[in-house]
Amino acid sequence: MMNFYQGKKILVTGGTGMIGRQLVQLLIEQGASVRIASLDDPSRAHPQAEFMKVNLMDINNCLLACKGMDIVFHLAGIKGSPKMTAEKPASFFVPTILFNTNMLEAARQSGAERILYTSTIGVYAPAEVFHEDDVWKTFPSENDKFAGWAKRMGELQVEAYRKEYGSMNLAVVRPANTYGPYDNFDPANAMVIPSLIARAMSGEDPLVVWGDGTPVRDFIHAKDVARGMLFALEKCHPSPINFGSGQGYTVKQIVDIIVNNLEQKPKIVWDTSKPSGDRKRVMDISKAKALGWEPTVSLEEGIKEVMQWYKENKEIVGKRYNVFTEKKFV
Repeated sequence: MMNFYQGKKILVTGGTGMIGRQLVQLLIEQGASVRIASLDDPSRAHPQAEFMKVNLMDINNCLLACKGMDIVFHLAGIKGSPKMTAEKPASFFVPTILFNTNMLEAARQSGAERILYTSTIGVYAPAEVFHEDDVWKTFPSENDKFAGWAKRMGELQVEAYRKEYGSMNLAVVRPANTYGPYDNFDPANAMVIPSLIARAMSGEDPLVVWGDGTPVRDFIHAKDVARGMLFALEKCHPSPINFGSGQGYTVKQIVDIIVNNLEQKPKIVWDTSKPSGDRKRVMDISKAKALGWEPTVSLEEGIKEVMQWYKENKEIVGKRYNVFTEKKFV
């Protein structure tokens, strides 16, 4: 029986990134013809996909990328640590706003049948559990203010299109803290899991970790997020959907998993003079489960896989476009 994506012409912005690479793989396996729009080195692209190196801050490039596409998955964005969010907020806010506005409008003008917009866990205010319908009752956390508001504006644009252009099929997904191969492993600006993996596997000893290890986070493997994206766009659910594990893991648990997979065990030093971020960030995933989706990759299994990938793919790791060092989109 033919699956939904077979034979479709599909654009994936950010298709060389952590979630995008997984999504492209799944789409190709399902018989889709895939185009990638990214600023990464072409070597990070799936060999069976068309690759376009384009700056999505220019709407003309977005229109070019969308030309002839049946479906658009918009994943491109800026990813970095809370430290980088605080120090370089414009590097998150400005490109994200332009990516959102240009890509959604270009997809609309190009007549794409379906469009998926990738939001973030950062749109939520601090809470014990994040429920989809609570977002617009609050403000994003101060720790995610700029990225959170930029992504909220994209969600609002989707809502505006739904109201004005009733025939448009749009979906919004909110992934939890995502990790996986093809992530940003630069310790200077990476998120907690890839940063710790890179530092620990480089032999850092003692391994210094910010905070006291007690903050709780919801981590999900990029493969499960990609599966969720396919699921969400096929269903075209009218409201945003959380994709996470639905479970909380402490930073200490993450450190323990990484260290347990090392031959040489470093001493762990907790730097409590540094900020830890929000105390708890866990997603409610009951909506996704009710629609038939569940995560499949355990945290232990996933981190072990990423460590092995990192060990075997050092030459690819450094070929990721890094807005914090490149400073411009060319």
